[in-house]
Amino acid sequence: MGLLGKIKGEFVDIIEWLDPTNNTLVHRFERYKNQIKNGAKLTVRESQVAVFINEGQLADVFEPGMYSLTTENLPILSTLKGWKYGFNSPFLAEVYFINTKNFTDQKWGTPNPIMLRDPEFGPIRIRAFGNYQFRVKDPVKFIRDVVGTDGNFTTEGITEQLRNIVLSRFTDAIAESKIPVLDMASNYDEVSKFCHDKMVPEFEEYGLSLTKLLISNISLPQNVEEALDKRSSMGIIGDMGKFQQYQTGQAIGDMGKAGGDGSGMAAGGMGMGMGMAMGSAMMGSMGQAQQPQQHSPQAPPPMPAQSMYYVAAGGQQTGPFDLNTIKGMIAQKTFTKESMVWKEGMSGWMQAGQVGELISVFGAVPPPPPPPPPMPGQ
Repeated sequence: MGLLGKIKGEFVDIIEWLDPTNNTLVHRFERYKNQIKNGAKLTVRESQVAVFINEGQLADVFEPGMYSLTTENLPILSTLKGWKYGFNSPFLAEVYFINTKNFTDQKWGTPNPIMLRDPEFGPIRIRAFGNYQFRVKDPVKFIRDVVGTDGNFTTEGITEQLRNIVLSRFTDAIAESKIPVLDMASNYDEVSKFCHDKMVPEFEEYGLSLTKLLISNISLPQNVEEALDKRSSMGIIGDMGKFQQYQTGQAIGDMGKAGGDGSGMAAGGMGMGMGMAMGSAMMGSMGQAQQPQQHSPQAPPPMPAQSMYYVAAGGQQTGPFDLNTIKGMIAQKTFTKESMVWKEGMSGWMQAGQVGELISVFGAVPPPPPPPPPMPGQ
């Protein structure tokens, strides 16, 4: 320090701090050899607290106001110094100003998606973003446990740790809340309060107070959002009859915009036809779904499935063939009673003439037609 600064320091009798920043939490009042004269004026402004430290020990704390420093208003320091009838001027002490205002708009967000179990969608991943604000609640604890001897402590020195606390406790709270993902958007205030209450005790361990926690967005993975959009679209369509009318109107409008060569009109006609067909099919399926509620006659049971046989021909397996195909093969003499056959459920290959179901097929095949009558003159 230069000569002029040394002279000014020896005659300093006003101790105050005007904060030119918006991120300083603690500022140490600097002057030559930390000397304070008897009767010095201490000014502590609103949203400030002044803490005196003597030889590394926390001493007196001053709330907002203006003070004339004497033995009477420095009881702890007087005890530490052993002043019984007043202190010698000047005395040595460090003065720390603590900023107790709210530090707002502190951002937080999940660096990676949070995995949780949703009651409707099952296992799902979400991401969340928001901001919080805090203030110094216990200046002595904050200096002792966080600041130490740092003469200019800013928010950057603590916000990373606070952000980790917010993220960790938010993850726990959101899993414990059991609120479905689709209902979170309408419960941001409730979720925020639930998370806030879980984080307050940990902030207080640092001498801080979490004054507000806000959730600005909770989002789902892109593929899940796309699936929800499709699901919402189907819900919005609702009345399929109106949807068909809308599709028809759209197709007619496209036809009106078609070019003069007729190709656009043909495409529009195809679109309209497809739209009407799809609408009719969907309405038909909906009507069929409602039919069981009406007193309609009972539909017949489905036709029984025909047997399918594999046929050995020339040492190769062919087929499978149904009974109608086998009848045609018999008529063409490519299938006889000696042909080896097998179907599911049989223990091995057998001659067709020994299979009960095929015996009846042989009997049902008409004999070959008679030869044509001889032509006249033959």
